[in-house]
Amino acid sequence: MILDKVKNTIRKFKLVNKGDKVLIGVSGGPDSVALLYLLRALAKEFKLKLHIAHLDHMLRKDSYKDKEFVERLAHRLKIAVTTTRINVKELTKRGSGEEVARNARMGFLFRVAKEIKADKIALGHNFDDQAETVLMRILRGTGLYGLAGILPKRKISGYKIIRPLIETRRLDIENYLKRKKIRPRIDASNLEDVYFRNKIRNRLIPLLEKEYNKNIKSVLNNMAESAGYDYDYLIRIAKRVLKRLSTKINLDKFLRLYPAMQRLVLRLTIAKVKGDTRRLTFQHIRELEDLILNRPVNSVVDLPKGISVIKKQKYLVFFCRKR
Repeated sequence: MILDKVKNTIRKFKLVNKGDKVLIGVSGGPDSVALLYLLRALAKEFKLKLHIAHLDHMLRKDSYKDKEFVERLAHRLKIAVTTTRINVKELTKRGSGEEVARNARMGFLFRVAKEIKADKIALGHNFDDQAETVLMRILRGTGLYGLAGILPKRKISGYKIIRPLIETRRLDIENYLKRKKIRPRIDASNLEDVYFRNKIRNRLIPLLEKEYNKNIKSVLNNMAESAGYDYDYLIRIAKRVLKRLSTKINLDKFLRLYPAMQRLVLRLTIAKVKGDTRRLTFQHIRELEDLILNRPVNSVVDLPKGISVIKKQKYLVFFCRKR
């Protein structure tokens, strides 16, 4: 039963505490609508207070209908809702469409979470999304963190993100909605092979299931869980090391660390200054390593989002560039 599955995921990963106020990102699609109904069904047991957030990204002519659908749903379920509209297409002039849309959505969720004093933000990523994400990252190139895929819970910019459906298959979600006679909104663009994820979902995974391993989604999810536990252990050690190093890293102490720990410390330090490590690539880490080992004192490496690193005689210093 899907409700038991979600309950087990919540307990397994300690996603909520009793009495939490949970902001649920609801697009109107199957996953987020199912998440809303499931958390509502568990609200009494976990003493949760729920609030819905919906962003109309204005990418489709009829996207306003998604907003109307979510507002009607919130009214029917007697749950408070906050909605807004952002013209993502206008913003894409400043970056890639997928990244801009994600940043707009997360920025909106963070603003609402702050306003209502939410303890957690719940998103509807599921078992199939996890498999797709891991495969995408393998194809693009990734390390242990990327193999961990979509983490069940994660802190981003000070906000706690939870994903109660991460162990639930898309087919089970669809069947749950059918049994409940709930008709979500369907985004037709998910059926088109325009975006990289859609190509993975609609073409590559079916090919892998048919020709190589019918259980490829389970294999990828198991890999993500295993990598996630390994990464979590290493990151805890790296955070203890970082407490001693801060954002001004003593090069002598740094060079005594194992290479894997050195790279984690670099990532954590960048996250401390920047707020996250998005757009940080393997090449950026290699460039920092070259700065430390080979370049002269006062050399500088510029990283994405206005972060720079300067090599001093005894220290590596991370700072935000003036804009």
